[in-house]
Amino acid sequence: MVTSSGLLEMEDNMAAGASINAQYDDDDNYIREQERLLPIANVVRIMKQILPPYAKISKEAKETMQGCVSEFIGFVTCEASEKCRKERRKTVNGDDVCWALETLGLDEYAGPMKRYLHRYREHDRADHRANQEKG
Repeated sequence: MVTSSGLLEMEDNMAAGASINAQYDDDDNYIREQERLLPIANVVRIMKQILPPYAKISKEAKETMQGCVSEFIGFVTCEASEKCRKERRKTVNGDDVCWALETLGLDEYAGPMKRYLHRYREHDRADHRANQEKG
């Protein structure tokens, strides 16, 4: 479940990202704002898939959505990464992301993500078998 403190932290991070054009990573390396955000073209492509063909999207809406989805992904990934750290694992996998979504109270996203992950793994196994048969 997303707690009010978690939402406030997310809002604080978004506000900080909007007012500061640069951040630093754990090793004090400079990170430009565009390097921490998803490419805006990808975000806009997804937005356009949902909207009617005649709809227009303002620059402000594009940039707002870019910041929101980037923050959302970071928020979920941070939770999944913390689980891995506690389990002394270095690799975050799809199951960790699903767990994080559930832990954060985002069950409406966890279900579809689990179904997608299941289909992805089935497809990946089928590709692997096909490649083995060729070689």
